[in-house]
Amino acid sequence: MKYHTLIRSAMIIDGSNTPGYIADVALREGRIEKIGDLAHATAEHEVDATGRVLAPGFIDVHTHDDTVVIRQPQMLPKLSQGVTTVIVGNCGISAAPVSLRGDPPDPMNLLGNAEAFAYPRFCDYRAAVESAHPAVNVAALIGHTALRSNHMDDLQRTATPAEITAMRAQLQESLADGALGLSTGLAYASAFNADTDEVLQLSEELTAFGAVYTTHLRSEFEPVLEAMDEAFLIGRHAKAPVIISHLKCAGAGNWGRSPQLLAALEQAAKTHPVGCDCYPYAASSSTLDLKQVTDAFRITITWSTPHPDMGGRDLQDIAAQWAVPLMEAARRLQPAGAVYYGMDEADVQRILAHPLSMVGSDGLPEDPFPHPRLWGAFPRVLGHFSRDVGLFPLHTAVHKMTGLSAARFGLSERGEIREGHWADLVLFDPLRVRDVADFKDPQRAAEGIDDVWVNGVLSYQNGQANGQRPGRFLARSGDLRQGFKAL
Repeated sequence: MKYHTLIRSAMIIDGSNTPGYIADVALREGRIEKIGDLAHATAEHEVDATGRVLAPGFIDVHTHDDTVVIRQPQMLPKLSQGVTTVIVGNCGISAAPVSLRGDPPDPMNLLGNAEAFAYPRFCDYRAAVESAHPAVNVAALIGHTALRSNHMDDLQRTATPAEITAMRAQLQESLADGALGLSTGLAYASAFNADTDEVLQLSEELTAFGAVYTTHLRSEFEPVLEAMDEAFLIGRHAKAPVIISHLKCAGAGNWGRSPQLLAALEQAAKTHPVGCDCYPYAASSSTLDLKQVTDAFRITITWSTPHPDMGGRDLQDIAAQWAVPLMEAARRLQPAGAVYYGMDEADVQRILAHPLSMVGSDGLPEDPFPHPRLWGAFPRVLGHFSRDVGLFPLHTAVHKMTGLSAARFGLSERGEIREGHWADLVLFDPLRVRDVADFKDPQRAAEGIDDVWVNGVLSYQNGQANGQRPGRFLARSGDLRQGFKAL
């Protein structure tokens, strides 16, 4: 038999959290056809992978790529990292289902301006992704804040029974059309006043579908444990798996509390399917939030609508130039985005290393001066944290970005190198792989990522995109509770 592609003599790290082995891998019709000693096989395309690692394509479980996958479908910031699937709709904000009455409310503006929100139904968004033919696969959550903005005239209150009923109907329709589940961003002003009961009622729609609940907690600062309790309560009520988004100890007063947070996560996991994602940096990035303005750590402005020339500058410097207090400078800059250097490295490493944590970039592709995680998160885990720091072996690093993620989100036949699985693959040099993007120059492709296949199509070759865009929309597959039971 002649294969389409033969990858020879690769160190295969298959995504299952077991050490690698050397073998050949044959691809045909978009799938992994054969793994083993294929010395006598032939193929249209052959790749000598000697000395390099072949891993499943990385799954970015926490993105805000909702609209950029359609408007910039080449997806170079992700493809260049070895990412083959992105999960959109995080933190309560999604591109669909959305019907705006004006400008998108904060933080939905992270996804673009009003023109970017052209999908009143989830099926419209799904069709747009399929028509755009992005370079990567796309799976999607439904944002709680998006639903609120569709049905409420004032986001600074909790929803009425009629509004909740309308939101539930939209959520149910979206789940039927293949959405993964519901996400919330309860820390943001546009959702903070939604009481727990509002979310509990919405979450009931997840039960019949076996869908997931993901949450940007109501607080990542001092009340973080209470916020985690709220998330677990919602998950238990809905019989839905819970994923805490970008778990962290935010704010200088919170540093060192990661053992408490992880103990709470472990305790909840004893009786309910729970997990978390995190990004491998001690700085966060979002819209400029006056509640987070402080002189206790550095804050860099990433964009500002009234003062675009201030992007890339520190808030403290801007305040000094304008001769105004920090808070007044922040007010003048709004609406704006910011990077907050508000975490402790030891907490980041503890959370990243924990068996219940997956890797997500949380990159913001709309930022003119983005956090470097947009281009560097996955190579940073492989190079800096696994190889250089020795936080975990390479096969564990890969598992946190592939097999674990696919199981949690029900991405069937992906996330592991197995015969019959879809051929989402990345070939990298374990000695060279590293993130190059940094806070001074954030839009730089990683080193050491050589080749990337998406659905069996070579899309990134010898460290360069080749223009192929074989990604597809991935609908929810089965009951997501099963993926947690298997772990």
